[in-house]
Amino acid sequence: MTRPEALSADQVATAVAELTHWDGDTQGIYRRVETGSFRAAVELVDRIADVAEEMDHHPDLDIRYSCVRVSVVTHSAGGVTDLDLELARRVDVLAEDADAG
Repeated sequence: MTRPEALSADQVATAVAELTHWDGDTQGIYRRVETGSFRAAVELVDRIADVAEEMDHHPDLDIRYSCVRVSVVTHSAGGVTDLDLELARRVDVLAEDADAG
């Protein structure tokens, strides 16, 4: 398995602009998802965990009542990588499903 390479500041800025719900820099990207209830927040974390296990890439997750904060960075690469961006996109899909549910 090859180690992913950290993206440049410009690459991260471009990606964050395209990932409209995300913010951050080369040290990590993050977003908040409002779910409407504590139970829905826990269920979202469970779905994120399934994706993270599948990708073997694990974000930091914080639950504050009905809000989930997701933070991703590839620590072994020393910054944000394409793997982080893929996980962010997949979290966005899950967040949309949580909003619809």
